[in-house]
Amino acid sequence: MDGEEHLKALMVLGLDGDAVAQNALLRSLVPLLRNFYRRRLTGAADDVEDLVQETLISIHTRRESYDRERPFTPWLFAIARYRLIDHHRRTRICVPIQDVESILAVEGFEAAASARLDIDSLLATISSKQARAIRDTHIEGLSVAEAARAASIGESDVKISVHRGLKALAARMRGGDT
Repeated sequence: MDGEEHLKALMVLGLDGDAVAQNALLRSLVPLLRNFYRRRLTGAADDVEDLVQETLISIHTRRESYDRERPFTPWLFAIARYRLIDHHRRTRICVPIQDVESILAVEGFEAAASARLDIDSLLATISSKQARAIRDTHIEGLSVAEAARAASIGESDVKISVHRGLKALAARMRGGDT
């Protein structure tokens, strides 16, 4: 693995027009990025390779934004994190809370209970913060801003809580243990 100083030197040389250094930098980043993504995406080898390529393209096209006075690897991994976030946004599974009952019926859960799904007991399986955010926005019909004010938290916190809560509920319905 190449060290910070070596990678930074290659980056600076590449910024100064040295194509050989730029190519060496990009080749050196491949194993770093593969390891970064493998630790965060289990069982998704194709996604790892796609993300490595996307990140290399981003580094190449955004190289002028690199500040030569700062360390290189934090800049590199910030780009990698943004690529990973974009990947998760593209691939996430969203299940509207109104459809939970029909999803459970299709997956055979209704036979076990043969009664109407108790949303409160389902929401009790996730954190109270996530449950409240889902209840406020998807059941009570509050806007994200209204839910944030009611819970005395930020709007982004509401959005994240809803997303994570719905993701956890969807994983439970698929038999996951999230």
